[in-house]
Parts: sequence; structure tokens; C-alpha cells
Amino acid sequence: MKLGQIAERLGCSIEGDANLEISGVAAIDEAKKGELTFFADRKYRATLEKSAASAVILAKENVPARMAALRSENPRLDFARAIEIFHPGPHFPGGIHPTAVVADSAKVGAGAHIGPHCFVDENVEIGRNAVLHSFVAIYRNARIGDDFFAHSHVCVREGSRIGNRVLLQNGVVVGSDGFGFEKQADGRWYKIRQAGIVAIEDDVEIQAHSAIDRATIGETRIGRGTKIDNLVQVGHSCKIGEDTLLCGQVGLSGTTRVGKRCILAGQVGAAGHLTIGDGATITAQSGVPNDVPASAIFSGYPSMENLAWRKSVAVFNRLPELQKEVRMLRDEVARLKEKTL
Repeated sequence: MKLGQIAERLGCSIEGDANLEISGVAAIDEAKKGELTFFADRKYRATLEKSAASAVILAKENVPARMAALRSENPRLDFARAIEIFHPGPHFPGGIHPTAVVADSAKVGAGAHIGPHCFVDENVEIGRNAVLHSFVAIYRNARIGDDFFAHSHVCVREGSRIGNRVLLQNGVVVGSDGFGFEKQADGRWYKIRQAGIVAIEDDVEIQAHSAIDRATIGETRIGRGTKIDNLVQVGHSCKIGEDTLLCGQVGLSGTTRVGKRCILAGQVGAAGHLTIGDGATITAQSGVPNDVPASAIFSGYPSMENLAWRKSVAVFNRLPELQKEVRMLRDEVARLKEKTL
């Protein structure tokens, strides 16, 4: 594809030969002649100068490059779009594989692909152009929108509600029972019936082996555009706002409220019955026992405002030295007392 055609597709201005032939995309330090790369971090300037790439996507305010360039408002985003040009997603023709089991009462939209060994239960509704790759199970009374994609071994449990353009990676479970038990007089645990559902809004992606528990009563809800990483646990009756990121191994106890456009970094854990406000960021491995204000950055365990946490960590690293100083001061005070007696 010619560089000028790529520029037109991406809406970028071009510097250099528009007829330059581009055969693919690659990272800045791996690109070869004929490939397109991107530059968005000044620390890679020297790497860009040595790169064998034939063209680069870079910001409009960056200095001129020694190769052909596409000027972009957002080089990372436009490079992501360029990847799609050279690596389009696979196409799955509509139809039901002979090994799939689809209940007579199920409604499957036009163009939907039901792959090998899938199971679609009674009274399920699946929208247009949906793809169930293989070994996907959809329990009874689930409602799924258009352009849904479920990779192999996804399970959507009974009564779940899923919007349009939702992508579930391998092994995701939507609507598994919430962790609800009550101790009886004899010390044994009585299972609380999980009678609610999970509702997933449009444009959500949930990555491999994450679990979204159904509510005890009512619903667990994942807001539009939210992205959930691998191995994330969302407990029963949680509410996640729009365009929020839950990174790998995040765990939310039941009835946690997470606002819009939040970022919970890897291995963040939140106690139940608390609220994380819109736009908040929780840094990696933090434990959240209480509410977090909107737009705040919290860190550590128990989590606190990020600046306070950084000061605390600085003191913590000096504890052995401070302990030694306290001992010396204590001994000096003791000597002074002996002299005065």
C-alpha cells in the first residue's frame, strides 16, 4: 500500500514521497525497509535515527524526521489504526456448525456464526453478526446484542444481558454465582441464592479468564466502553462506570462502586460496599478499604493519597537508620539523667 493511501485512511498529513510502498508495520527498533513505525516518546529519538523503517507516524510538533513521515494528533492511536490496515481481523461466515447445540426456542440473528461444540440454551437471544468461536456456552434466557464476539470456552450464564460490540476473550465467565454464604448456628455455611443478573453495556471488552459475578439480587453492571484485563474478579452487585480500566488481577468485593473513566492498576483490591469516584486512579497493588474521592490518585495499603503514600514510603525506607538514631538519643538522655542525679 502506498504511503499516501495510508495517510488518507488515517487522516494524517504527509511529508515525503506519497508513492512510497509500505508493506507492513513494526516497532521502532524492529522495523525494516518498507515498514511503517511510530514515534511518541522523546527517549526513543536516538532509536528513531537508527531505525531502518521507511516511514514514521509522529506528532505534528516533533522535529523533522530523516524519513518520510505522517503527522498525527495522536501517533499511538493512529499507529493502532495502521495495524488494522495490515492485519485485519478474521472473518467468520454466518451459520451454525453441525456439532453445535442450539435450542429450538433460541433466536439467532442474521449473519451470526455459531462455531464447533457451542451450546445455546432455551430462550436465548443473540444479535446480528455475533460470533461464538468454539466451545462457548450461553445459558438460558441470556440476551446478547449485535456484533458480539466470544472466543473459545467463554460462558455466559443464565439471564445475563450483553450489549452490542462486546468482546469476550478466552475463558471469560459472565454471570457466575456471587460469593454469598451465611454462617448457621452449627457453624456450617448456608449458600445464599444468587438471584440477580449481570448487565454488560455496549463496547466492553473483557480479557482472558476474568469472572463477572451475578448479583445476589438486582444486577452487576459493567458500563459502556469499559475494558477489563486478564484474571480480574468483579464481585456480586458491583457497578463499574463507563470507560474505566481494570488491569490484570484486580479484585472487587461485592457491591463496590467504581465511577467513570477510572484506572485500577494491576492487583488492586477493593473491599466491598465502597465507592471509587469518577476519574480516580489507584496505583498497582494498592488495597482500598474506604471510599476514594473523584479524580484522586491513591496508592498503598491501606490506600491513601499518592503524595502522602510516597512520603510514607520514603520514611519507611529509612526506618533502620531512624531506629538507630532513636536508640542513640535514648542512650544519651539516659546518660544525662545519670549525671544530674
